[in-house]
Amino acid sequence: MDGINTEELLLRKELSDILLVLDKRKMKIQAVTGIGADGEPQTVDPTKKNQNQFMRVDKSGDVFSNFFSNFFSQLRNPTNFSFFKVTGADAVPIADKMQKHIDNPTAEGESLMKDHEVKTEDYRQEHKTLNKTDMEETSKQIKSGEYRYAPEQIDWETMSNLGLSKERLEKLNVLEPLLKGYKTNELIPISLNFGKVISKMDARLSLQPDDKGQLVVAIHGIRKEPQLNFPFFGHEFTKEDKENLLTSGNMGRVVDLKNFKTGEIMPSVISVDRLTNELIALKSEYMKIPDEIKGVKLNEEQSQTLKEGKPLYLEGMISKKGEPFNATLQFNADKRYVEFLFDSNGTDQKVKNNLQHENENPLKEIPRVFRGKELSDEQYHQFKEGQSVYLTGLVDRKGVEYEGFITLDKEKGRVDFSFQNPDKYAKEIKPDTSKKEVKESLKPQKEKKQEVKPAQPKSKGRKI
Repeated sequence: MDGINTEELLLRKELSDILLVLDKRKMKIQAVTGIGADGEPQTVDPTKKNQNQFMRVDKSGDVFSNFFSNFFSQLRNPTNFSFFKVTGADAVPIADKMQKHIDNPTAEGESLMKDHEVKTEDYRQEHKTLNKTDMEETSKQIKSGEYRYAPEQIDWETMSNLGLSKERLEKLNVLEPLLKGYKTNELIPISLNFGKVISKMDARLSLQPDDKGQLVVAIHGIRKEPQLNFPFFGHEFTKEDKENLLTSGNMGRVVDLKNFKTGEIMPSVISVDRLTNELIALKSEYMKIPDEIKGVKLNEEQSQTLKEGKPLYLEGMISKKGEPFNATLQFNADKRYVEFLFDSNGTDQKVKNNLQHENENPLKEIPRVFRGKELSDEQYHQFKEGQSVYLTGLVDRKGVEYEGFITLDKEKGRVDFSFQNPDKYAKEIKPDTSKKEVKESLKPQKEKKQEVKPAQPKSKGRKI
C-alpha cells in the first residue's frame, strides 16, 4: 500500500477524523470522499471495504475547522445535508448506528447524532458573508428606483431549500422581475423537502415583506380552478363576476375589499392568474392607464372606462407595420397593465397574429424552461439545434396534464408548440406526393390531435 505498513495505517486512523454526511433528500448516511464540480459531496457507502476511500482530516481543531470552512463554502445547497465528525477507527460502526436511527428513531440514536454533528451555523454565516460580497456586484448594477429589492435581501438559504440559487434564477431570466416586485413570468420547477417526504411542483414565485419587514419567498402553486364560490377579502362573487373571470380573466369592475388585519377598505380590481388560477387583486389607486395606446390618444371617458376595470373597444390603432387595427382592451390586475383581449373563436385573430409578429423583445437567449418544464441537457441540445423536442407533464390552467412538441423559431425569436411532431409531418409531406397520399398521411395525425384535448383559456391577453 505505497509503503504504508499496517501500524502506520492504524496510527493515521487514530489521529484523523472521518466526515459522514446525511443527505436529507435520500435520508441516507454516507462517508465523504470529496466534493464535485457541481457542488455536491462525493460519497461512498461507509463500509470496511471502502475505508481507504474515506476523506481523512487531522483531528487538530484548527485544521478541521479550516478544512470544513473551505468544504462548506463549495457546497451548492448546504441545507440539504447534515455533517458528522467521527474518528477513523469508529467510522463504520457509528455510521451503521446512525443509519439504524434514521430508519427507526430512538432517544439513544438521537443523542449519538447530536454528539457527532458538526454545527454549521458559524460556517453558514461565513458562507452568507461570502455570498453577500458576490451579490454586491449584482446590486451595483441596480439603478435607484428601478428595483424594489436588492439581491442581498433575499434569504438564499430558503431559496436553496426550494432547489433554487441566484445563478439558476439568473439563468431562467426571473431574478430581475423578482427584484422589481413582480411574480416570475413563468412557472418554476421547485422541490419542497419535508424530511422523509419530498414534494416537487411547478409554481410562480414572488418576494414579499413579512410583518417584521423581512423578505420572504411566496409560492404561487397551480390550482385546479379559481375559488369563486367563497368570499374573497369579504367580496361575494356575483354570477356575472364569475362569468367574466372564467372567460376574460378579469372581473370587469372595481369592488371594495377588506383587509381583515387592519380593517382597511380597499377599492380594487380582480383578475385570475392564467398560469396558476390564483385570484389576484390590485388596489385601484395603483392602476396605471397610459395616455396613448398604439397611436390613439385616450379621451377622458375612455381612460375612465379602463380605470373602472371595464373592457374598452378601441378603434384606429396602428401596428408597428403601419397597419390600422381595432381591439378590446382591459386592465389586468395580475399583470398590472392594460392588455389586449382575444377570443378563442377567432375574433381579432388577425390582429393577434400581427401583434405576435411585432415581438418587441425577441429571444436574447434560448430558454431552458417551457411552461414550467425544464429541459434536460439532451433535450436542450436538440432544441438549440432546431429539432422538435417532445415534452410530457405540461399542465394547463385547469390543472390538466398534456403533452406535445416544441420547436425553436430563430428567425421570429419565439418557441412554437404543437400537439403533433412537426419534423415527422415535414417528412411525410413530400413535394411530389399526390393529394391522396397527403390526405392519408394527415389522417392519423388528425385523429391523434382529436384525442388530445387540453383545456385552453377562452381569452388571452397581450401586453400593450
